[in-house]
Amino acid sequence: MGIRRVVTGHDDNGKAVVIFDGDAPNVKNPTSGIESTLFWVNNATPADNSGSEDAGNADVPIAPGPGGAIFRVVEFGPEGDGAESEDELDYLSKAGGAEQPEGARHPGMHKTNSIDYALIMEGEIDMLMDDTEVHLQAGDVVVQRGTVHAWANRGSAPCKIAFILIDAVPAP
Repeated sequence: MGIRRVVTGHDDNGKAVVIFDGDAPNVKNPTSGIESTLFWVNNATPADNSGSEDAGNADVPIAPGPGGAIFRVVEFGPEGDGAESEDELDYLSKAGGAEQPEGARHPGMHKTNSIDYALIMEGEIDMLMDDTEVHLQAGDVVVQRGTVHAWANRGSAPCKIAFILIDAVPAP
């Protein structure tokens, strides 16, 4: 995807400095249809702003750990013959942190114990839920509150979504 990431921090004297500036290095392409770029991970709240370790250069599950948060951008390629959906299911299974309901209507259906803020940056996508779906386009925002959902790109162009996931109490 080549998304520029600028991360600030502090030098040894406590002055504000840029510690990382360049394309985000943690890009995963688990399938031919989904590409994910991780920007930052907090393992606790409140977040620790000390140090200069690259918290975006880690292998993380779909959802954050207890008290944590994850910031990533995911690009969903158009669904074709259905292979992308099976690859998405395989990715969800391997990455962990997401529950997959039995008998779901889409292979990518899952839910996480998090509140997810999503901004559709480019393209269009359908958010499938248990019995409903919502068509979304660039500029739309979703607040996902621990609900079962899947993303289906039924168009002909990729859809890029920015996600911020924050650990939450599980929904009933």
